[in-house]
Amino acid sequence: MTGDIAKELYDWFADAKKIVIVGIGNPIRLDDNVGLKIVASLQGKVNSDVCLLECEMVPEDYLLDIEEFNPSHVLLVDAAKLGLKAGETRLVELTEVPGFSVVSSHVLPLRLFCEYIQKTTNAKIRLLLIEPKTTEFGEGLSPEVQATAERLIKLLISFLEFFLFLFLGKQ
Repeated sequence: MTGDIAKELYDWFADAKKIVIVGIGNPIRLDDNVGLKIVASLQGKVNSDVCLLECEMVPEDYLLDIEEFNPSHVLLVDAAKLGLKAGETRLVELTEVPGFSVVSSHVLPLRLFCEYIQKTTNAKIRLLLIEPKTTEFGEGLSPEVQATAERLIKLLISFLEFFLFLFLGKQ
């Protein structure tokens, strides 16, 4: 993970009012579980202007929850084979999604999921993608992906506290 991700997230969250963070992945496929682990680690550490969803492999099952929350920003966190070193990250815009081979077996392709959310909520949408080391069957994360997940959790908590306090006057 580079400092660029921190700056990109900082810039993207700058005008956030209500945020949905969606963890995507397969809990029994090692590093494919990173999105779920990150969202699970945020539980109880954010205020009510942040909706945390652990969607596993079916984010489309949460479309109504996202619509009803009416977010200004939606961040999807998932593992993706990007051709990078294990644990490296990218913050990807919706228009960039076809260029990536996201590790998933989602019933609805993520691009369609994101387009639907964007149309129904007018939210800004980004995918926070993390290069897996392995997606073999098993539990836990590789050391590289675990280290990245821990840094992202701290980063997300600090940004969510800062922006929601600064712009909404809430803690």
